[in-house]
Amino acid sequence: MIGGLFIYNHKGEVLISRVYRDDIGRNAVDAFRVNVIHARQQVRSPVTNIARTSFFHIKRANIWLAAVTKQNVNAAMVFEFLLKMIEVMQSYFGKVSEENIKNNFVLIYELLDEILDYGYPQNTDTGILKTFITQTGVKSASKEEQAMITSQVTGQIGWRREGIKYRRNELFLDVLEYVNLLMSPQGQVLSAHVAGKVVMKSYLSGMPECKFGINDKILMEAKKGAGDDATRSGRTSIAIDDCQFHQCVKLTKFETEHAISFIPPDGEYELMRYRTTKDISLPFRVIPLVCEAGRTKMEVKVVIKSNFKPSLLAQKIEVRIPTPLNTSGVQLICMKGKAKYKASENAIVWKIKRMGGMKESQISAEVELLQTDNKRKWTRPPISMNFEVPFAPSGFKVRYLKVFESKLNYSDHDVIKWVRYIGRSGLYETRC
Repeated sequence: MIGGLFIYNHKGEVLISRVYRDDIGRNAVDAFRVNVIHARQQVRSPVTNIARTSFFHIKRANIWLAAVTKQNVNAAMVFEFLLKMIEVMQSYFGKVSEENIKNNFVLIYELLDEILDYGYPQNTDTGILKTFITQTGVKSASKEEQAMITSQVTGQIGWRREGIKYRRNELFLDVLEYVNLLMSPQGQVLSAHVAGKVVMKSYLSGMPECKFGINDKILMEAKKGAGDDATRSGRTSIAIDDCQFHQCVKLTKFETEHAISFIPPDGEYELMRYRTTKDISLPFRVIPLVCEAGRTKMEVKVVIKSNFKPSLLAQKIEVRIPTPLNTSGVQLICMKGKAKYKASENAIVWKIKRMGGMKESQISAEVELLQTDNKRKWTRPPISMNFEVPFAPSGFKVRYLKVFESKLNYSDHDVIKWVRYIGRSGLYETRC
């Protein structure tokens, strides 16, 4: 596994050095400094092989973190550990900088003793580490605390500690979706997909279990087969191409019962990520019309149409219309919002604060061009758009969210739940 771990500053000086295996000598420290940090050409690969020794390295600000090994190890796991190491250090002393590392070197050595054993990664959960490693050193724990630490280190629920209490039990759920689109000038969708995530904030007492239901096609068909006809309520299902869950989700239940069941971590966390490519409700349609009137003039007209319910409002709308490099001046007329030509970005930026559903707005621009000797025709970059809408463009819906707590005397009805849908633009482009 990992033979040694070194932390360098930008000069190549070693700040932290820990060797776990005898096959890693002191010359490995100098080899990395000479061949990577002080290399004449920038080293782009995160893995460097020097004299049959592999160096896995990441850089944060002016700090290099390198894991060294002579064995054939799983590279993805090593990088996962290095990123976790950065995360643990940030949770203890904030920004990972040379000054902070020098001030907390005793703490870092303590952390390395806990999270690496003979080069094998151990528990890297910050919540558990903080229960028995503090800024001043090892905490003298009582019998109860020692029992709790032991259960958290060896048990299955490492992301939540016992004994959490709140006056008011609340759950906040945000469905965040990013729409990515590439459309032809004629309105044909060339590529479209939605990348979404479910972010939760849980303020629940005790050790509750939550059940979360969505309108995924597989889940809905499974429920329908069991006798719960989902179509009776008029709900439509969506086809999720792939999804990724937080470690708290019980995957066995998801595979057998088609239910997302989990014991939630305390505070904010990302429950799941997903991706869909079918039946996407595109919030906006961009209709471009570009007319080149000779070599010194160009007329541009762009119409945007909102394709959602009239009762909803889109916000933070921004349309970027590219202009040629030889643009000398632009005259603008827009029906709604504010438009400005930005010469430094070679683009017309049109901003609208709010726009209702089933509405349309347009902008007209007269672009004056300088005469150039370049005979190459201007290759028009696509028109890009940014926005935020209060619905999920993929059609993702939360069917139910239930909370069960057997030890404490509160039920699902006592929990206050908040659900919010936000759709944002990813790379939303229309060719012109």
